[in-house]
Amino acid sequence: MITINSFDMDSRIAVKALEFLRESILKILLVTDGRTTDMLEALLNEKMIVHVIRQEQMNEESSGDPFYIRESLLVSEKSGFLVSHNFSLVLSKHVPPSLFEEISNRQEGIGKSIGTMGLRTFRKVLDFGAKNEEEAVDLFQKPIELRFPELRGQVPYKKYSIYFGPEPGIQMLEYFNPNVIGYGAKNRQ
Repeated sequence: MITINSFDMDSRIAVKALEFLRESILKILLVTDGRTTDMLEALLNEKMIVHVIRQEQMNEESSGDPFYIRESLLVSEKSGFLVSHNFSLVLSKHVPPSLFEEISNRQEGIGKSIGTMGLRTFRKVLDFGAKNEEEAVDLFQKPIELRFPELRGQVPYKKYSIYFGPEPGIQMLEYFNPNVIGYGAKNRQ
């Protein structure tokens, strides 16, 4: 006859509850059409800073309108924890000129600049899920190397567009550190 004491039952329920909470927070992070950085700052209880790795201005072949391609990292300010690895395509003809200028200065994250300027936007999530590291690509479907240390398992990602009018002005692809939820819980202790 097998007996299960209440401690074993409680610990199994607690483990299942924690896993459910982790999965729920990740799903919310991936499907939200709000400012992701705000959610991450609340989750990790730290301010986020952006490190621009690469930013190039190009000209659209058909119209000659400039656009930016940007690759950046979102890092927690106090601890330096790498939170996300991001790719952006910013189309000047569909972005307010003041925002395009701010982005060209590379000082702040795109979402923070939008918020600081009080711009009205609509965000549309195009794709989300999780990929193995070797499946990770940029916005042009070119393979990339994610910067997360000691990466094991799948990496959550979200791809979305930001609209300032009828056409999308910015396309974003964000890969999130799969350890972000555990780090957030540890950071609150």
